[in-house]
Parts: sequence; C-alpha cells; structure tokens
Amino acid sequence: MQDTQTNAPRHLEDFRIGDVIETASVTVTREMIVAFAREYDPQPMHLDESAARQTVFGELVGSGWQTLALTMRLLVDARLLGSTPIVGAEFKEMRFHAPVRPGDSLHARVEVTGLRASRSRPERGFLDMTVTTLNADGAPLITQHWSLVLPTRTAPV
Repeated sequence: MQDTQTNAPRHLEDFRIGDVIETASVTVTREMIVAFAREYDPQPMHLDESAARQTVFGELVGSGWQTLALTMRLLVDARLLGSTPIVGAEFKEMRFHAPVRPGDSLHARVEVTGLRASRSRPERGFLDMTVTTLNADGAPLITQHWSLVLPTRTAPV
C-alpha cells in the first residue's frame, strides 16, 4: 500500500502497475442520503422509507451518484496524487454492484493497472486504475476504471 499522505506532487514515474491505495472511510447516515437526494436525485428510494419499500430495493438506499461523489471525496482526502490535482481523462466501465444503506461505512481501493506516456505531450502521461468503493464488510458497491492525467518528471519547471 502506498503512503499518499504527502504534500509533494506525484508524477507518473512515482507509480507502478499493481500499486494499491486504500482510503479512510466515511459512514453514510440517513440524513446524508435524504439531503443528497433532495438536491440531486429526488427519487422515492432515496427520500422516504415507506415509499422506498415500494421500489425494487424495498428500503431506503443512497443514490449511486452520491456514492460516486463520496468516492471522489475519499480519494481527494487520501491525497492519492499528493499535491497533484486529480484530473480525469476518462472514466469507463462504471458498475453498480449494491446500494448504500444508512449506517454503511464506505472506503475506496485503487489499483494501478497501467501507465502510459502521452504521445503528443511528453510532460504528461496517463495513470490507469481500477477504483472500487466497498462497504465495511468488504463487499464492492461500485467499480470503475479511471485514466488520470499526471505530469511526468520531464515536465517543464
């Protein structure tokens, strides 16, 4: 597991395929679920327990978009790239495996799957990774594949 608690910028060359980074966790409350849903995803399964019972979930669950937003926050707080900002080039193969329920504690696991130099911009490269959001039992909630833009050590100063 990588130590990412640094203020130093990280470059493409600082990563290796197979590196794993785990974040801290966040506990999702009923209040968080309802507040997010009111603002961004006002559907019955996210807003009200009795209405949620009539949905495919049968209970109040968090929006998948909220889980994605919390995942991003966990990665930022983990200082995944040190002081280098997280800049996405591509997000693909997003898969929702299970919903978040009130009281669930979430954390994210990142595995580096590829490193690619830019063909047109030698000061940049691409970090490919699989991001998995898990609950406290280790069950995957969402998996996705990201390609991030990172500076290389040849970047002009």
